[in-house]
Amino acid sequence: MIFLMICASCEKLIEVDIPANQIPSEQVFENVQTADAALSGLYAGLRDKSPVAGDKAGELLGSYTDDLDCYATTAINGVYDIYRNQQIDTNMVIYSYWSDAYQQIYVANSIIEGVENSSSLSTADKNRIRGEALLVRSVMFFYLQQVFGDTPYPVSTDYQINQSIQKTSSPQVILQLETDLKGSVELLTDNYRNGERIFPNRKVAELMLAKIYMEQHKWGEAETILKNIIQSPLYQFQQDVTKVFNKLGSHVLWQLKPKNPGDPTKEAQNYYFNGAAPSTYALTQNLVNSFSTGDLRKQNWMVPVSFNQNMWYRADKYKNRINNATEYSIVFRLEEVYLLLAEALSHQNKLLEALPYVNATRQRAGLAPLSGPMTKDALLGEILLENRKEFFTEMGHRFLDLKRMDHLGELLTVKPNWKTYHKLWPLPQQELLLNAYLNPQNTGY
Repeated sequence: MIFLMICASCEKLIEVDIPANQIPSEQVFENVQTADAALSGLYAGLRDKSPVAGDKAGELLGSYTDDLDCYATTAINGVYDIYRNQQIDTNMVIYSYWSDAYQQIYVANSIIEGVENSSSLSTADKNRIRGEALLVRSVMFFYLQQVFGDTPYPVSTDYQINQSIQKTSSPQVILQLETDLKGSVELLTDNYRNGERIFPNRKVAELMLAKIYMEQHKWGEAETILKNIIQSPLYQFQQDVTKVFNKLGSHVLWQLKPKNPGDPTKEAQNYYFNGAAPSTYALTQNLVNSFSTGDLRKQNWMVPVSFNQNMWYRADKYKNRINNATEYSIVFRLEEVYLLLAEALSHQNKLLEALPYVNATRQRAGLAPLSGPMTKDALLGEILLENRKEFFTEMGHRFLDLKRMDHLGELLTVKPNWKTYHKLWPLPQQELLLNAYLNPQNTGY
């Protein structure tokens, strides 16, 4: 109820009494328990309806690129059109992606405003709550910028401003994200407030800041932050490929907890099929062929399914579909830090220094380490491939990595309908009709 009350944005037309089962919004942030309840509502929104939800992050962008084939040919809401790269501005999946992200942004803004106006929260609690909300808002804006390009950047809950807000240019969004994430880093501490790491800490904010630096080609700044994360005693590289998706791993930076005890992750549910042809998604043969036979990830993170003399492969990273007690949906893990650092070092021609960070995941997978001498372009190509094999079906990695490393053009050879303008999705038609200031539409749509 706190979550619903916070989301109410319009001014009252008639003064009425607050229902007995709700409390006024100004009281939510007068004690830390109700303020944390509001923040928990934000994390529930991320888990259930956001670009990082387990049924959106990996599936949509994985099938949009070359990691997943979509077999939901009769599905509503346009997932098949996204897979075929034939999306249009009336696609309801695209509208949902946009609106869900902005819903979480609105909730984050309401929390930030509530904390700033609070007269009773301690400074430490204010900093923590504001820092977390600012970080979550930044993650949402980052995914919107990557998928839509120029996007609105609302920082308040004032509907009179937001209903006619203009787009912020993509470079300016990145600059604003840099500012916001620096603020989040200053507000948060390294200490997790929950041992399961379901609430982000300063290191998560630092990782997001490093990702923004990578977008800006600020390789040295990214290197400094990424090394700082790796050197933290909070984290240890997971050497066992079968334990990478265990919720207790010290390689996990941040993860989302299922709604109820025993619930499976959305990834465990949505990618599963057995004894029949897939009805939703299966791994592409192109992805399967990118693995060597001895790669332990191929053996442990995907399962061949045979039916009617046909063979498909399903993603099998999350395995608990009943009475799940060991898996949460991982948003960020240490392996990403390693590969981003290898990339940042390579761009600075520190090739020998970069090799161990690429080899960490390779050797864990039972592969021989890369060795020098190697050209910068060759090493960057290996890093892109390693990202694909390590993070398939996770958080839209394939799309984000191809885009950051300027390799989206590779999809022209494996996706029949791929066009260069597909680096962005169309802005939802419904939003353009509501707010003319969002025009013009993205190129090609």
